[in-house]
Amino acid sequence: MLSDFAPLWLSLQIATFATCLIVVIGGPISMVLARVSFAGKGLIGGALILPLVLPPTVLGYYLLQVLGREGWIGQGLEHTLGMILVFNPVGAVIASSIAAFPLFLLPARSAWEGVKPDLEDAARLLGRSELSVFTSVTLPLAWRGLAAGAVLAFARALGDFGATLMVAGDIPDRTRTAPIAIYNAVSMGDSATAARLTFAMSMLAITALWLAGRAQPSPARGSRS
Repeated sequence: MLSDFAPLWLSLQIATFATCLIVVIGGPISMVLARVSFAGKGLIGGALILPLVLPPTVLGYYLLQVLGREGWIGQGLEHTLGMILVFNPVGAVIASSIAAFPLFLLPARSAWEGVKPDLEDAARLLGRSELSVFTSVTLPLAWRGLAAGAVLAFARALGDFGATLMVAGDIPDRTRTAPIAIYNAVSMGDSATAARLTFAMSMLAITALWLAGRAQPSPARGSRS
């Protein structure tokens, strides 16, 4: 029975790496989108949340064309570094990261936008450096939105199926994540394994939603009349 949960453990590892990648890349991007005006900002912002509305298999196909051994990124990495991205856990991390990225970007961008510039300006007037303003004012005020986005991205990466299957395939103990294992179990009539994995995934998803709700900033209380 314990072996039935090996795909779940793999999914947790992949989702963890994917979430770290999303936060590292998405944190600065969300801040730029929230605070910097530039030409094409709306177009770039729309493109970054496109994975949220694309069918997972369509997203996986696009990624396969770019990251595959004939794709311009995949081919370049294979020729220069000998690195093959498809059909291995690295490909699964990349696929789930891109699929989950919008769920971090949207709340993170809102979190940066919610920080009042007046508070940062006050810190600057007190002689704080830009780094000090960011670490002592901006980040403490925005961290709840960032945390909520990270939890939602983790949950989305944990449950990704279509993009991961297209890019990483279904290799036992290597790229067979929990959603893929559930699909296989149902296809083979193994309802017991499918039920156990489905229950575990559901509990993780509910926990993630609860944590995301706890991390969300409380709405400001209106003044009493």
